[in-house]
Amino acid sequence: IKTALGDQAYPWTQNEMFLFRATLAFVMRNHTGGEFGVSDIHVCGETARVSFWFVATWPNTTDLVDQGVVESAVRKMRNRINGAFLLTDQTLEFDGVLPTLAAPVPPDTPPWLIVFGVVMGAVSAGIIILLMYPLVHKKWKKNKKTDDEENEEERRVKTTENGADGIYNMSFSDDERFTKM
Repeated sequence: IKTALGDQAYPWTQNEMFLFRATLAFVMRNHTGGEFGVSDIHVCGETARVSFWFVATWPNTTDLVDQGVVESAVRKMRNRINGAFLLTDQTLEFDGVLPTLAAPVPPDTPPWLIVFGVVMGAVSAGIIILLMYPLVHKKWKKNKKTDDEENEEERRVKTTENGADGIYNMSFSDDERFTKM
């Protein structure tokens, strides 16, 4: 108790022993459904360091409750026993009963929802890419064609400047760019 509570430790008295026995009777009632009372929990071998062993008997008989039943009851309600004495699994030890593990914390978002979101995001991105690719490709092709036409016009102008073919009159051209109405 001093290890767990330090300066706020309380002395282990007969009243504390009664509380311990009452707590175990409560645990046995919840686990077995029997009418356990404080008189059905027997404490033996108590020492000054608050070390002892106990047995439980079935109500109104002297038949001992099986050790496995008591261990499973204590394991099941360990947090209630620890809470009654303001102790933890490290400071309240039951021989033969392993300390309880904290229950895993459930995530705020279920894992399946995260996977679903990632898959749907990838599918959506793929659909967008498939829809946008032809448009971008068409625009790219159109820009390339325009560049080719500009290069052709530059070649014609250079030819005209050099005087190789004579003067090229654009007004009589068959090119639709110059004959729009």
